[in-house]
Amino acid sequence: FRRVLFRSARTQPPFRADHVGSLLRSKEVLQAREDLKQGKIDAGALRKAEDKAIRDAVKMQEDIGLQVATDGEIRRGSWHMDFLYQVGGVTKVQDNLKVQFKNAQGVIEFTPAALKVTGKLKLNKTIFGEEFQFLKSATSTATPKLTIPSPSMMHYRGGRAAIDATIYPQMEAFWEDLSKAYADEVEGLYKLGCTYLQMDDTSLAYLNDPAQREHIKQLGGDAEHQHEIYIKLINGALARKPAGMTVCTHMCRGNFRSSWVAEGGYDFVAEALFSSLKVDGFFLEYDDSRSGGFEPLRFVPKGKQVILGLVTTKKGALEKKDDLKRRIDQAAKYVPLDQLCLSPQCGFSSTVDGNALTLDEQIAKLRLVVETAREVWG
Repeated sequence: FRRVLFRSARTQPPFRADHVGSLLRSKEVLQAREDLKQGKIDAGALRKAEDKAIRDAVKMQEDIGLQVATDGEIRRGSWHMDFLYQVGGVTKVQDNLKVQFKNAQGVIEFTPAALKVTGKLKLNKTIFGEEFQFLKSATSTATPKLTIPSPSMMHYRGGRAAIDATIYPQMEAFWEDLSKAYADEVEGLYKLGCTYLQMDDTSLAYLNDPAQREHIKQLGGDAEHQHEIYIKLINGALARKPAGMTVCTHMCRGNFRSSWVAEGGYDFVAEALFSSLKVDGFFLEYDDSRSGGFEPLRFVPKGKQVILGLVTTKKGALEKKDDLKRRIDQAAKYVPLDQLCLSPQCGFSSTVDGNALTLDEQIAKLRLVVETAREVWG
């Protein structure tokens, strides 16, 4: 391994040992959700179960030595839709579009709920504001991190067809309103004390897959330049980002019950993404060959952090420290070691269903990230 000539812990996010956000739901939370559905308890009782689970999750993260804590997205059914439905102008619909998730055993078909833009987009309130305040109150040593979907997720799945043409006859006004709504959200969260925000994005990773670019073409989009449109959109959302706030993005190729959607390295989007996207750090999936090599990291400029997602959340088998160190060393050939951090490659439970591993295996993965980071960076 490359000899480390300096040891550099980080006191500001992203941290040397970090994680993407979502955590497996406890059996108590899952039971409470089911009881609410059947009318056995009210929403207040569910919230009580969630409150306890979040406090336990924060304590777990702090106890194993993480400098960051999330609420595990425990109150959500879905990592992104619970947020997007709260943006003014959005209507929940069922479009019956089946999404194919792949795993080693074959294919899972999933028909998620969808959205339609039926009014002018605007922010009616700071979304997840109360959730963040609860998380902040539950932390003692860790920096609370909130995760929200990237604004591109409002557009990617449905494309132009999901946007009412009488409301937005021209797409330019749609992009402007969406950017402004997100910029208002970023400011609102900062006022509540949020200094670490993560925007989760599948589109910028999916677009590396030729099959996904073909899908964009069929939706009437510009497959060769869609990533550039999204980069401009996200930069608009960050135009008023306060100086005291760190914003990172996480790029995912799909995460549902240990399965994925897209494949391919970051080559197609890398130059535009790393050189132009105005975030402070990039959480990147690198847990297997689906993610490609580290070569695209050569485009990462000075001052930006890359959080290498080398530990998989798709299965419970624990990685070996030496293998992780070897891969960190390989990545450091393309971007300086001091600009690298370590995390799992995705969340453990992007939907309420969760991935195919146990709570103990989840904790072991997070502990491995902490221990490996300490040995590499100090």
